[in-house]
Amino acid sequence: MTQRLMLLDTASLYFRAFYGVPDSIRRSDGTPVNAVRGLLDMIARLTTDYEATHLIACWDDDWRPQWRVDLLPTYKAHRVAEEVSGHPDVETVPDPLEAQIPMIRRTLELAGIAVVGAAEHEADDVIGTYASTADMPVDVVTGDRDLFQVIDDDADVRVIYTARGMKNLDVMTDASVVARYRVLPGQYADYATLRGDASDGLPGVSGIGEKTAASLLGEYGTLDSLLEAAVDPDSGLSSPVRSKLAKASDYLAVAPKVVKVVRNLDLPAPKKAGAKLHAVTGEERRELERLAGDWNLGGSVKRLLDAFDRYA
Repeated sequence: MTQRLMLLDTASLYFRAFYGVPDSIRRSDGTPVNAVRGLLDMIARLTTDYEATHLIACWDDDWRPQWRVDLLPTYKAHRVAEEVSGHPDVETVPDPLEAQIPMIRRTLELAGIAVVGAAEHEADDVIGTYASTADMPVDVVTGDRDLFQVIDDDADVRVIYTARGMKNLDVMTDASVVARYRVLPGQYADYATLRGDASDGLPGVSGIGEKTAASLLGEYGTLDSLLEAAVDPDSGLSSPVRSKLAKASDYLAVAPKVVKVVRNLDLPAPKKAGAKLHAVTGEERRELERLAGDWNLGGSVKRLLDAFDRYA
């Protein structure tokens, strides 16, 4: 079997599972288990369909790092439930989902799935680092288009994009990003900076939308080159665009660092992290099977175990 590393944007997937599976599915004490069930089914299907040999569930140790907030205070500000001095802010998460996160961690642990996070960084940064340093082909599974910036055909890094649901997955490559946005993956972070993204609290440059951002990057290549052209009287850049960029100069000075994923975190190598997939046996299997009954996980645990049995 050809080696292939799958990187899960774990929070993206369990949020999708929570909203995609009825929360009427509960364990005996009334706690919903829809996100747990849905996530396990996703993992079983994804690892099978895309023939993963290694798997890392990338984790948000800090979903809104302070260093990003210091650069851009609006970053994810609308998703803050509670500010905590000296610690990561509390994200707005529905209580029925919050109650399931410890169960998700426990089932991932028992299934032998590597879970990797990094202090003061998001799962995106963990993904960016592994995608940039892996010695095997990589599939990133996410519903977050910001991660299109890690796609690289030459390095065999793809994104399995879940935005249209698990029945309509999109395998994103260089060509599909260009077809959809008219920019290369390597330009995507600059494109997102210019266009903005309300879901992340990125205001973008007023008056520059998707088409204009793509057109400018098509002509100038990078945001840095565009900004150089904006102060060069001989560049040929139109006066209206120069004015828009000038008015957004403070934002443009900091936003690129906020938008670009970190690619050089000090993380355990996939082998050391335990990323290689294997059949679940012994006490771990028995405990998973017991929890399947105690937590009313239905056939989700069995489907995961069956999927992993092929690695025996």
